[in-house]
Amino acid sequence: MTEKNMTCIICPMGCSIIVKMEGQEIKEISGNTCKRGAAYAESEIRHPERTLTTTMRCEDGRMLSVKTDRPIPKARLMDCMERINSHVAALPVSIGDILMKDVFGSNIVATENKGQEGR
Repeated sequence: MTEKNMTCIICPMGCSIIVKMEGQEIKEISGNTCKRGAAYAESEIRHPERTLTTTMRCEDGRMLSVKTDRPIPKARLMDCMERINSHVAALPVSIGDILMKDVFGSNIVATENKGQEGR
């Protein structure tokens, strides 16, 4: 039986969770103080996901803060970065604007306003 240790990030408690596994099967989850911690640990083992926060180049050469609007598979983060790095945002951009659709099940959205100076 193998053990995987992780820190829960669902709430500020930051429980130290231990997941005992036999092969790919979860046998026991301990250390969590609530059900959400157990659900987080199971999700993290079976299908880890992350929200990607990064920057994208604008047509004027400046950088724009962007993020995925939903978590994407952790294994696809670098592939997502490649797509973002090959894209150039047309200005003006407002917070929440969708800049790229359906990138690994998420949209890439602006997290700042850019190109609206003087309006």
